[in-house]
Amino acid sequence: MNAERLIEVEELSVGFPTSDNGWKKVVDGVTLAIGAGERVGLVGESGSGKSITALACLGLVPEPGRVTAGSVSVAGADIAKMSGADLGRLRGGEIGIILQEAAEALNPVYTVGFQVKEAISVHRNLRHKEAHREALSLLSDAALEAPGEIARAFPHELSGGQAQRVMLALALAGRPRILIADEPTSALDLLTQAQVIELLDRLVEDRGMGLLLISHDLVVVEGVVDRVAVMLEGRIVEEGPTDGVFSSPRHPYTRMLLASAPGQMAGHHAND
Repeated sequence: MNAERLIEVEELSVGFPTSDNGWKKVVDGVTLAIGAGERVGLVGESGSGKSITALACLGLVPEPGRVTAGSVSVAGADIAKMSGADLGRLRGGEIGIILQEAAEALNPVYTVGFQVKEAISVHRNLRHKEAHREALSLLSDAALEAPGEIARAFPHELSGGQAQRVMLALALAGRPRILIADEPTSALDLLTQAQVIELLDRLVEDRGMGLLLISHDLVVVEGVVDRVAVMLEGRIVEEGPTDGVFSSPRHPYTRMLLASAPGQMAGHHAND
């Protein structure tokens, strides 16, 4: 692919201290690149290192963890060398992020509208009325009916699906060029999961954004991403075009993930 590389992860390792004064690697030598307009899936079971890899892309590795080797560059700039202000502009500006557990990621003491307007104001120079109109527009784009009512609501008044759509509106507030969606459907029922993934797919397409879609569920990424990377115990064990990985998986772990997925996917590698 000749597209501009928006995120480049090179030999990234992230570790956390252990109780015996040792060091546990949770991300181990990961290399991954995402180009402008490209959609990449990062899949693996819980604890495989997917979310920490995503947080490292934003300079948000939680304490006491730290990057122990390698680098992350966004639009050609090494994030380890960025100031706090530059990182603030990066998060939500260059890169939008949808975190797991949307209801917990929203601030419970502010209305939805206030939070979306704040996100707009941080990254775009809009006056109050313009920011308000843009917030309602984003909530509408995120398939929320009655966006005016949603804007006046507090997070605890939202359903899980509504909260996830609000998170999507927040992630788009700064007009990012790439979106990181970390388990965007993990707390939702199957119907709402399908609706949110369809919405995410449409908005990424309409806005020409790159996408890093993180999931333990291969069904979630199928049909959405161009390329998939499979992660096991902190390492990427297989990577390639989605169709190729699903139809002819090379690594036993990938075959196991496919076999444990719903029946329509297990058939992808029935002849292997």
